[in-house]
Amino acid sequence: MTLPIVPFEAERHLDWIAFTDFLARAHDAPRAEVSDSFLYRGNDTLLNRAAWIDGMGSLVKTATIFPGNTQQGLASVNGGVSLFSDTTGQLEALLDFHLVTKWKTVGDSLLAARRLARPDSRTILVVGAGTVATSLIEAYGVAFPNASFQVWNRNRARGRALCDQTGATLADDLEAAVRSADIVTSATMTTEPLIRGDWLKPGQHIDLIGAFRPDMREADDTAIMRARVFMDSIDTTVEHIGELIAPIASGAISRGDIVADFYNLSAFSREPEDITLFKNGGGAHLDLMTSRYILEAWLAAE
Repeated sequence: MTLPIVPFEAERHLDWIAFTDFLARAHDAPRAEVSDSFLYRGNDTLLNRAAWIDGMGSLVKTATIFPGNTQQGLASVNGGVSLFSDTTGQLEALLDFHLVTKWKTVGDSLLAARRLARPDSRTILVVGAGTVATSLIEAYGVAFPNASFQVWNRNRARGRALCDQTGATLADDLEAAVRSADIVTSATMTTEPLIRGDWLKPGQHIDLIGAFRPDMREADDTAIMRARVFMDSIDTTVEHIGELIAPIASGAISRGDIVADFYNLSAFSREPEDITLFKNGGGAHLDLMTSRYILEAWLAAE
């Protein structure tokens, strides 16, 4: 049998709602075993993520994160994905890195938003204007079809380009945009918080994607303190990402203040006046779940 190599074009067979439903069901499987390793060179990162879920198989995903690539017109994140059989350990498929990363990253946040954001949310603010921001507008638009989008980005020209591409509105003032939004989804490379807790209002949902290193965070301590905090995986996030490391270290919150992760989806709920905050930390187990969904959808269609 020829080894399947799943290209980015397989995306035409995928569906955001079906995928987030698949992610939810996948968390009923035995808890994943995961192992991450990070190597750094200045601002550049080499990340290896491995996961094994009994009954679903195993995966190794290697990612290189070179923020300076954007200045050369190149993607800042690249890599490869290998999926292995649960029964034999043989290499089962090679999947396009960017396809898996797009659907894992955005689907992770979308699953949380479908559980935590108000269904009648009308205004969605996207902070950042990179590749992930484009995908966020696509996916959130499916789950919240009556919502309008605003984009704020430090580089106004890049923000304008994203708005021209997607039909979103460019926001000039971040504070005003945050205050007016029902959902704020942020995907930036900042190391200093951009989103201030004093700007938040009851009923909002905050989705934080960008921070993936101990020295990175997108929201300040006040935002974390005011919100009910959720995440995809406590095991892969709390001790690894500045978004939680910093407020726990400062005493703003404790680990016990985290309401739940995806292994306790029944706890993902809200009261009308709650501010909910979801930290999208990623993790190889989510790459594994995503790769399984993509491979099954692709094989069924081909």
